[in-house]
Amino acid sequence: MFRQPDSLWKNGTLLLFCLVLFLFLIFQGPLLGALAIGFVLFAAYGLRTGHSAGSVLRMAWHGVQSVRTIFLVFLLIGMLTGVWRACGTIAYLVTLSLPFIQPAWFLLAAFLCNCAISFLLGSSFATAATMGVITMKIGLNLGVAPLYTGGAILSGVYFGDRMSPVSTSALLVSVLTRSDFYRNLHNMARSGLLPCLLAGALYLVLGMATGTSGSRAAATAQAFTSLYTFSPWLLLPVASILVCSFLRIPVKLNMAVSIVLAALLCALVQHLAPADILGIMVFGFHSPVPALAPMVDGGGIMSMLRVGAIVCLSSSFSGIFDGTGLMDGVTEKFQVLARRFGNAAAVTLAALFTALIACNQSFSIILTHQLSKGFGMAPERLALCMENTAVVLSPLVPWSIACAVVLDATGAPAASVPFAWYLYLLPLWNLCLMRKE
Repeated sequence: MFRQPDSLWKNGTLLLFCLVLFLFLIFQGPLLGALAIGFVLFAAYGLRTGHSAGSVLRMAWHGVQSVRTIFLVFLLIGMLTGVWRACGTIAYLVTLSLPFIQPAWFLLAAFLCNCAISFLLGSSFATAATMGVITMKIGLNLGVAPLYTGGAILSGVYFGDRMSPVSTSALLVSVLTRSDFYRNLHNMARSGLLPCLLAGALYLVLGMATGTSGSRAAATAQAFTSLYTFSPWLLLPVASILVCSFLRIPVKLNMAVSIVLAALLCALVQHLAPADILGIMVFGFHSPVPALAPMVDGGGIMSMLRVGAIVCLSSSFSGIFDGTGLMDGVTEKFQVLARRFGNAAAVTLAALFTALIACNQSFSIILTHQLSKGFGMAPERLALCMENTAVVLSPLVPWSIACAVVLDATGAPAASVPFAWYLYLLPLWNLCLMRKE
């Protein structure tokens, strides 16, 4: 017979975890360390409420099992991003986009270029480290204030992070809500069109008002040609992703096809040895040209271990929350909000709440689902609402790594956040679309 949970212990455990996150943020400790301490706190609460150690571990394992399908995809994404870098696909895409970055509409071009690359890569961090770095450097050469360019970059990198066929956040939402992945992408494309157009218009107006001139984009393109042999064949891995997505081929097979094509291009176009290609799949690509390393290095299975561990720990929390009722009080408050103001408003508030305390996009998504799954929304509607809120609100929190990593990678100041207009417009438009729910 379990003892009745004490509300003081329940609230104290949650507050203590928030304090741990805050301290790790202030002292710049690793998020995994904060999550590990959180696991100990939540497990201790489970023991305190009368559950055995074995029962608590089973709860945690049940939470991990609920998202188990995502871990193989993480490995595939790591391999894909590694061989895309090595074969020159990413650099070629960046080079093709550079001529479209003109002074009068630089901010619009910066936004759209980062949108395009993030859609193809499915990663905000990878986009920030490639196209984000390049557009920031071009902006500085043009005399554009870094806070404007940073806002355009922050908006653009999360365009694809939200709705790319190879996005881990989109896949995580699909797994949590048990909704169809490709149907979610279709719904996101429709709901995100107007916010994207409005954000683009705002960047165009602001860019024209800045009156910039001059560019050194050609120097960037020339630097890439010193490392890669460019050919239109390098677009094949991208084309396969788009075609397979259109045909609704399962995500794992979709990425596997792209990986094979990119590996062949590594061998046939860039003349890399098979052993080197396998090493890149595991450990990522490392440029032999040091000046290009910040823009092209990365990828590989090892690069996904950290995010995999974050999702693993975060999902274990949800299992403990379910088994012990630790979040019941908070969940009930959001259910009251849902009945009073509607599901969309409650999900938005839940996403904002979790973004402020989670310090991480994946953890925020999992917590938002934990708070919102009892609202009675259809799986696809809940998935869309989470994609329009939890995924894009986390990057607006300066102390979240979803924001900090992008800003640090590109050299943008924290003052850029107010200019990430797409990330504001999307949740507001979502409230308009779902105002009756």
